[in-house]
Amino acid sequence: MKKIIKVMLLGIAIFTFAFSSPALAADAVSGAKVFSANCASCHAGGKNLVQADKSLKKSALEKYDMYSAEAIIAQVTNGKNAMPAFGKRLKPEQIEDVTAYVLSQADKDWK
Repeated sequence: MKKIIKVMLLGIAIFTFAFSSPALAADAVSGAKVFSANCASCHAGGKNLVQADKSLKKSALEKYDMYSAEAIIAQVTNGKNAMPAFGKRLKPEQIEDVTAYVLSQADKDWK
């Protein structure tokens, strides 16, 4: 009986992780506030005012291998090209939250 319960719990865990969003533990509502205060000047509505083709739309994130929590966290933390690093300005939790917000908005096509 214990084996059956363990197998069921393992199956539930695998199913949960396989079908969950990329930034499950973070808070997208808090991320919206962080985004508004720190990112919206260049990325309002998911756009990119510096490099238009590298927007925050899902298709662009996928094209540039940025559609993952890990990739976005690295970009926000360390910066890249024209984007400044926010690793010293934001707490790790804030970066995770803004990542969750960006991914959730990308999934909704920023509508």
